Amino acid sequence: MIGIPMGLLYANGVEWLVHRYVLHGPGKNPRSFWRFHWAEHHKNSRKNAMYDADYEKSIFDWNARGKEAFGIAFMGALHTPLFPVAPYFTATVVYACFNYIYRHKKAHLDPEWARVHMTGHYDHHMGANQDANWCVTRPWFDWIMGTRVPYAFTKLEAQRRLRELKKSLRRRLAPKLDRVPSVPPSNENATSGAA
Repeated sequence: MIGIPMGLLYANGVEWLVHRYVLHGPGKNPRSFWRFHWAEHHKNSRKNAMYDADYEKSIFDWNARGKEAFGIAFMGALHTPLFPVAPYFTATVVYACFNYIYRHKKAHLDPEWARVHMTGHYDHHMGANQDANWCVTRPWFDWIMGTRVPYAFTKLEAQRRLRELKKSLRRRLAPKLDRVPSVPPSNENATSGAA
């Protein structure tokens, strides 16, 4: 039974390591296979306030989501030979793979849910520093490694959300305000100014 907590902690550590050193290491190199993470997934998420439309597509499409799912399935399959000697650990690692795919998809299709239930991952995409908050499903290794940087529910986030609201209102209301006829001053105002 000790394999269950060990499997959860191990999977979270692998999540942290791969995200930090593969997806954000070689992933920032324009010629790297891993470039999809930075050039597609981060770009989509940042541009659309955490929402990523790739997660509405099939898991078998060869986009950022499909490549991610393939990589996670491969990682899970690599661990299956351990099942005869560490069944609880192996089953937990495989569970963690499915959990990652499910929660990551949900987070990018429902950003407000992610903001509350996967705050660390929301912070990773929406915070000022996208090179922090490496864990996706649970922030354990970010706490252990000191890479957890809060953003959601902070003053900084409130200021950004207020700026975005103002920009959105200006964009929506400007065309309507341009159509409002100007009101000439009333005679009452004109005469009171002359007195």
